[in-house]
Amino acid sequence: QVQLVESGGGLVQAGGSLTLSCAASGRTFTYYTMGWFRQTPWKEREFVATINWNGDTREYTDSVKGRFAISRDNAEGTVSLQMNSLKPEDTAVYYCAAATSRTTIRSAPDYWGQGTQVTVSS
Repeated sequence: QVQLVESGGGLVQAGGSLTLSCAASGRTFTYYTMGWFRQTPWKEREFVATINWNGDTREYTDSVKGRFAISRDNAEGTVSLQMNSLKPEDTAVYYCAAATSRTTIRSAPDYWGQGTQVTVSS
């Protein structure tokens, strides 16, 4: 079992920045590919970014490329999402997720956090 707890959400003006953090506890953190997803009431949950166990491979959805950066600290058991140049359309609940395989992180993560709200005002 892995427990994931997100923090760092909030209200920010368009063009601003936020950093989300996710703390993992339970099994060895390096077993897992980690990811960030987001969801709004009118859209299905969507993939935002993923990072493999040692940080060598990072992937982003097209709409956040060049603005968001995912990173992880295996010693601390945390994964972060630095979000810059935020837009109102980035408003969503952001979820941290973990998967034992890089091939399944987007489609079927093994664990989810409870989510943190990000609101970007125009």
